[in-house]
Amino acid sequence: MSATGEVGDRPGRGRRVILWRHGQTPWNVERRFQGDTDVELTGTGVGQARRAARLLASLKPDAIVASDLKRAADTAAELAALTGIEVVLDQGLRETFAGVWQGLTHEEIIERYGDQYTAWKRGEPVRRGGGELETEVADRAAPVVLRHAEKLPEDGTLVVVSHGGTIRTTIGRLLGLEPRHWESLGGLSNCCWSVLGEGARGWRLLEHNAGTLPEPVLGDDD
Repeated sequence: MSATGEVGDRPGRGRRVILWRHGQTPWNVERRFQGDTDVELTGTGVGQARRAARLLASLKPDAIVASDLKRAADTAAELAALTGIEVVLDQGLRETFAGVWQGLTHEEIIERYGDQYTAWKRGEPVRRGGGELETEVADRAAPVVLRHAEKLPEDGTLVVVSHGGTIRTTIGRLLGLEPRHWESLGGLSNCCWSVLGEGARGWRLLEHNAGTLPEPVLGDDD
């Protein structure tokens, strides 16, 4: 916060990227693995998006890019409505495709694919449900973020609206962490965000899971 008390009023701070997770969905509540299944927001999720959008609008973003899945696109639309910024949709920001895991509850995954789940949590490269590797998700998502960040003005702010797993892998890639360490980044609660800032030696994690008091992480990344 600057001496004037206004958030974001800091000349020379460098570019920022805000990675914002979508609002709550019915499958989040049921603890079903969504992956790239196109699940809509609940009424609570819409309310979360509207509340968060008011906070993020105060940061005066310059651009908004979002996953084209409804839960992310509809979350982004709440910020667009306040800022007048057109949302660019990009399927490269979709959640991890997880094959046969998609639609299963957390308990069903552990019961049927316990060894695979445990190996993933250990940081091993696992195609959950026969789907994508986390590194493959980063390969498609991180370039989208960088491409839009490069278009920002000096000290500009980009809001990226995506999904818990995709955001975590993207942060890991942009920070230069080894993939086996990406799990050390905790999951994001619905409609919370992380902030990356441009530093002299690359991107830095300035905030993580910000936006509310701590809440349980309900999603594919828990």
